[in-house]
Amino acid sequence: MKNRKTPLRKCIGCGELKDKRELVRVVRNKEGEISLDTTGRAHGRGAYICSKKACLEKAIENRGLNRSFKCQVPKEVYNKLLEEIPADET
Repeated sequence: MKNRKTPLRKCIGCGELKDKRELVRVVRNKEGEISLDTTGRAHGRGAYICSKKACLEKAIENRGLNRSFKCQVPKEVYNKLLEEIPADET
């Protein structure tokens, strides 16, 4: 039986390559709305981030979403993402 290749994605916060299923997808749709994609199948441009608040804070500092979506992301969107992202697992 053939082993399937696991898709890897790069976190926009810490820059680590991880399994796609371990990361949270942030999506920008055609209307320009940015939100968390819990299903991983929403239409639009996607960016991946670890499910840690620290990685999202790094992405805010280094403007990772701005680079990924090639547009200016308002602070309200970052605040909304900070509320929606699950709590750190310790």
